[in-house]
Amino acid sequence: MADRHVAHLLIGGGLASASCARWLREGGAEGDILLVGREPDLPYERPPLSKEYLAGSSAREDAFYRPLSWYEEQRIEVLQRTSVMKLDVEAREARLSTKEVVSFDTALVATGANVRRLPVDGAQLEGISYLRAFGNAEQIRAEAAGRRVVLIGGSYIGCEVAATLTQLGAQCTIVMQEDVALSRTFGLDAGRFFQSRLEEHGIRLVAGVSLERFEGDGEQVQRVVTSSGEVLDADAVVIGAGVAPDVMLARSAGLALDEELGGIACDERLRTSARGIWAAGDVAAYDSVVNGRRVRAEHWDVALQHGKTVARSMLGEDVVHDVVPYFFSDLADWASLEYVGPARRWDREVVRGSFESGEFSVWYVDEGRVEGALSVGRSDDLDHARRLIASREALDDVSVARLGDAATDLAQIGAR
Repeated sequence: MADRHVAHLLIGGGLASASCARWLREGGAEGDILLVGREPDLPYERPPLSKEYLAGSSAREDAFYRPLSWYEEQRIEVLQRTSVMKLDVEAREARLSTKEVVSFDTALVATGANVRRLPVDGAQLEGISYLRAFGNAEQIRAEAAGRRVVLIGGSYIGCEVAATLTQLGAQCTIVMQEDVALSRTFGLDAGRFFQSRLEEHGIRLVAGVSLERFEGDGEQVQRVVTSSGEVLDADAVVIGAGVAPDVMLARSAGLALDEELGGIACDERLRTSARGIWAAGDVAAYDSVVNGRRVRAEHWDVALQHGKTVARSMLGEDVVHDVVPYFFSDLADWASLEYVGPARRWDREVVRGSFESGEFSVWYVDEGRVEGALSVGRSDDLDHARRLIASREALDDVSVARLGDAATDLAQIGAR
């Protein structure tokens, strides 16, 4: 028998749950809302971890979604440092790490993701860090500022952290499997633009190699050895090898999973295979009506938008999640990018503006359909990109070419 009952149980201490709680109240929900998270802090945005918080220029509270007083005013109960150990979808009950059993009417599973840890020799040495929480950022700042740092991975975390640490006086080297930084997401040409910004500020990139092992004469990491045999001296190492959705609870509860993308399999309304239970954020692999396929998108804005959609559904609205995923990234103050998509594949890249000017957008087109768009200094272009992505319209060759003509009014492309 349950110890108590709530109308809405939100599992996970991140932005998806916080956003869902907000929109439940704003949508008129009167019942009890319980947000359960294993994190020691209130829900917060993660981008500052690799930027201003890592740099020491902002406080923890600056990253919080809302202060504690807001949760109290909205009658949203937050249990920190607490996990849901078992979820019974038939009985509609959750057993918490506190031993309490909570029954519920509706539930959100937003358990987020865990960093991918690299199983290589020397991985147990001190001075090797992953970035996922405030404490990680604090440790990296203490160990790496002003020292020799090797970063593993040429994607967002590796590049952003390298930029921030360089401004803190570190000598940074990025080891990456890609030939060009950030090229897996943005293609070679845009990747070269971002890589040139990193190199201009003294960051060395060791490309086209993988990590072989870490070495240290004692307990502290001192060297990084690549697959090519190159040995890099290191006082500290930061690994950005991506994340894996945390589906442990969902799997044990019997929720359907998407084994290809990872995550909990959801329909276009973010509903899971169990009635009255939704998924959101990093852990949700959902049927996207704007991408025309199932996607799993990892970023703070996705979690916020997912939370809003789930709240509306919990309140009885018949809504699909039709928001085009968005994210941004900053390489210190050297370059800032925005992106809508995600484009998993494309057969054509169309550039509007120029890389030389530092203001451009890149449109990723597959069989005439806009699948994604990158902007540096051309944010307005993304409004049109969102429209074209959501329309699923296949443009003719002339219209695709016009995307790259700065004299063309983008509002006229794809308009019917």
